[in-house]
Amino acid sequence: MKSNYNKLPVTPIKGHSCIAGWKNIISQLKKQSPKIIAIECYPGVFMEEIIAEVRELLNPVLIINTSDAMKSEAEIHALVQPYVTDDPVFGYMTSLELEDYFDEVKMEDLKKEINSANGCVVITGPGALLLNSQPQLILYADMPRWEIQMRYRNNTACNLGKTNYTDSFSYQYKHAYFVDWRVCDRYKKRILESCHFILDTTKPHYPKMIRVDALYDALKQIVNSPFRVVPFFDPGPWGGQWLKDVCDLDRNVPNYAWGFDCVPEENSLLLEFGDEVVEIPSINLVFFQPEALLGKKVYEGFGDEFPIRFDFLDTMEGGNLSLQVHPLKEYIKEKFGMSYTQDESYYMLDAGEDAFVYLGLKENISPDSMMNDLEEAQKGNAPFLADQYVQKWPVRKHDHVSIPAGTVHCSGANSVVLEISATPYIFTFKLWDWERMGLDGKPRPISLEHGKKNIQWKRDTSWTKENILNLVEPVAEGDGWREERTGLDALSFIETRRHWFSKKVLHHTGGVVNVLNLVEGREAIVESPDDSFEPYIIHYAETFIVPASVGAYTIRPYGESEGKECATIRASVRTDRMKEKILK
Repeated sequence: MKSNYNKLPVTPIKGHSCIAGWKNIISQLKKQSPKIIAIECYPGVFMEEIIAEVRELLNPVLIINTSDAMKSEAEIHALVQPYVTDDPVFGYMTSLELEDYFDEVKMEDLKKEINSANGCVVITGPGALLLNSQPQLILYADMPRWEIQMRYRNNTACNLGKTNYTDSFSYQYKHAYFVDWRVCDRYKKRILESCHFILDTTKPHYPKMIRVDALYDALKQIVNSPFRVVPFFDPGPWGGQWLKDVCDLDRNVPNYAWGFDCVPEENSLLLEFGDEVVEIPSINLVFFQPEALLGKKVYEGFGDEFPIRFDFLDTMEGGNLSLQVHPLKEYIKEKFGMSYTQDESYYMLDAGEDAFVYLGLKENISPDSMMNDLEEAQKGNAPFLADQYVQKWPVRKHDHVSIPAGTVHCSGANSVVLEISATPYIFTFKLWDWERMGLDGKPRPISLEHGKKNIQWKRDTSWTKENILNLVEPVAEGDGWREERTGLDALSFIETRRHWFSKKVLHHTGGVVNVLNLVEGREAIVESPDDSFEPYIIHYAETFIVPASVGAYTIRPYGESEGKECATIRASVRTDRMKEKILK
């Protein structure tokens, strides 16, 4: 069947326009005859392109690159190292501010040069406003994190304050996750309101510019209706073939392991301004409309973080995931500076006849023996025999298993998992990876030291079966619909509900953000009972977000699915569990 999955969901924005192309943008800037222009840049923005176009089209008397005011790379390396650490995968959430990267003497020299210039001056780069706090025009060139990652892989982007273009992707990503993005997000939240324009340079040589007030209004429009972020997909050593067909992806790529369909920290939003589409980081919606998006209680509990994550794990015609465990909440706080941990679940979106999951430990195993065998396997002395220690369970399509932190687990080959989890998404301690290499030809990092400190050894076969395996409970039913509680266990702050429906079913956000996926049926339509938002069509396997402020909404089969039974899985935050799951 032909895919109807929308890979580029666009949100129309009313009442505002966009300026596209460097000539038009520079022409607009010239109209105000500014003496000083500051172009703030998020790390990953192609500074060379901005400088070259400004020099040619604006011809200022002076262009300042903020990197010239920063400390030396050696000093910055020493500054960030306590947060980047020597661990191959993990660091510690930084408390640094952007000001910490700058050299006071260099700054003062450049400030004098700016003040004495006779004509237009352009200051560009991260921290442009630190060199002049009152420019006549301020632009902010933003960048989604997924695009930054692509630039790391192509050796065209570096970490903040560095020129490490050729460092390994894993190092650059870790550096950005624990340091750069934290520093620059804090700074962006402080200064964006004082900016005049947003600059989208995601597509090289074809920038788009909108007014900052247009951005703020666009974000207000978005939180009044359902929406989708832009998904992205990635191959992996265990990846499968299912996503290629269902999501209409490049058939020439060997496999797709991941589909990141709702990771607002790294996804982007596509905003349609007339004939142009502007791409912004979707995390901006969380930063600048947190209460309307998340709901008052969730915002009070998590701050401006999006606490729920949906993604796909495709092993259809692929291999097993790594055998793994996630950190306990006290451990993730102490070791990595995170306030909550990666409780998760596997919703089986599809499954072959032989599909299975490893979940929990077998009865009466010896922890010392298991760790010794894992250590020997890591040394290459003998493969780890997972079936001797970890319980293996058959799974079918629409099964839902919960995986609280500390539980040893692994999804097997020939399945497609819709992973529903809390957002701290890189904290996977791999215990065993089946003697395979990563796509770079190198072994993927194993984290036995972290893992053994978090494995909950009492979570054996009987405990798993009783507490976390396919917990389905009927909740309610009506004309043409029925509701079930599924999946996440009593330990999690995430509540999941599945609705089967052949007719219209009423939902309500309950004052907290809802995240849903159409897990059965070709298409459905989301509507407002009082017409407060435009009808929103969703397709099979698409994840969509309903902001807390929406309140009531309905979903019914639509188009090809009319008269047929569909199903959604819905995740929301159990506000009664938040305090127990978050460490302040």
